[in-house]
Amino acid sequence: MPGPPRRSPGLPADLRVLAVVQAGGAGSRMDVLTRERAKPALPFAGTHALVDFPLSSLRASGIADVWVSVQYQSGSLDVHLAGGRPWDLDRTHGGFRRITPEQGSGAAHDDGFSHGNADGLFRLRDDVRVHDPDVLVVLSADHVFSADLRPALAHHLDVGAECTLLTAEVGVQEAAEKMVVHTDDGGRVTGVEYKPESTDATTVATEIFLYDPRVLLTELERLHRESAAGGDPDDTGLGDFGELLLPALVERGRVHALPLEGYWRDVGRPAAYLQAHRDLLAGRVDVFDHVDRPVLSPTPAGAPAWVGDGGELDGSMVSPGCRVRGRVVRSVLGPDVVVEAGAVVEDSVLMRRAVVEAGARVSACVVDEWARVGRDAVVGRPLPGTRVTDGAITLVGRHAVVAPGDDVPAGARLEPGTTT
Repeated sequence: MPGPPRRSPGLPADLRVLAVVQAGGAGSRMDVLTRERAKPALPFAGTHALVDFPLSSLRASGIADVWVSVQYQSGSLDVHLAGGRPWDLDRTHGGFRRITPEQGSGAAHDDGFSHGNADGLFRLRDDVRVHDPDVLVVLSADHVFSADLRPALAHHLDVGAECTLLTAEVGVQEAAEKMVVHTDDGGRVTGVEYKPESTDATTVATEIFLYDPRVLLTELERLHRESAAGGDPDDTGLGDFGELLLPALVERGRVHALPLEGYWRDVGRPAAYLQAHRDLLAGRVDVFDHVDRPVLSPTPAGAPAWVGDGGELDGSMVSPGCRVRGRVVRSVLGPDVVVEAGAVVEDSVLMRRAVVEAGARVSACVVDEWARVGRDAVVGRPLPGTRVTDGAITLVGRHAVVAPGDDVPAGARLEPGTTT
């Protein structure tokens, strides 16, 4: 493991930075894959979890105080997070902290689950005040990216920004599902559109934000007073960043945007999740290429992967412990996956200990851990073109079983533990 990163020469030596990784809610768009796990626990590239990307970027940026906020299936992340040890965040003072919903913590809107990422920050306001950082960095945990945040921190301080958001360029269809960002020639944000019905813009927020904590907390409390009156006492009314908070900060005139360099993709939908793996196999994902900021993760144990007589790998990636006797095409296999003789796996992601029995065919699927596809079964269909849609992808839940000879159509969702 490389030595600890140092502060950028452009940053004050005594700068206090706190990072909050919002590891989110139920991840309902991933359907059966998040019935029994938090979305940031989803594997990527076989051996990593999505939460590895923000945590590794924070470590590479020299940010040591990191809180991970989890409110759904938090136990599914605990073993992986290991108290922050894989990212050198386990320390006596400061370092790693896992935050989960609590009861009896104050007013009704402070208890229980949050109703969006701005709402979630509001519930942490007292803890943030006690910590008293100079900059609060907030990141989501369902994106694939690698970033050194030190230049963004320096720019944030140099221009006196109240908020700095990192942006990426996407297609117009994807932009309509994100927060679209408009800027002037100097990079100052002049407007945001949160999930517009349609747009011609292609610049979106990556959900990596740098805030002036004092301005942030003041605005959150003001917006809460104005929006929550007469509403649900359990809901602050703040929702997600793009609904009230960012428009209010933009109106104050000190929000700046910086482009995020390199690959970035929000993988919170089945189509995006599979497409990111296709990008990986096509060499378009650069997140593992940075020697100075490796993507760190608990090291998976297991024997080396093995390809037997008749086994074939075509443009694919296999993890430790895999045993392949069939044909694997443009696919990613997690640890200890078995593909038996005569089976074909194409354009798919198979997670840990999934088994595809002899003669079966798996196409355009995401198959969860310990699932089994029976002999001569057909699951999913080849993708009809280059564009991936949610409806074309078949999802097989954890411990699900496809009976021998069964035919599971494209777009089907098999619940965890079920048998066809």
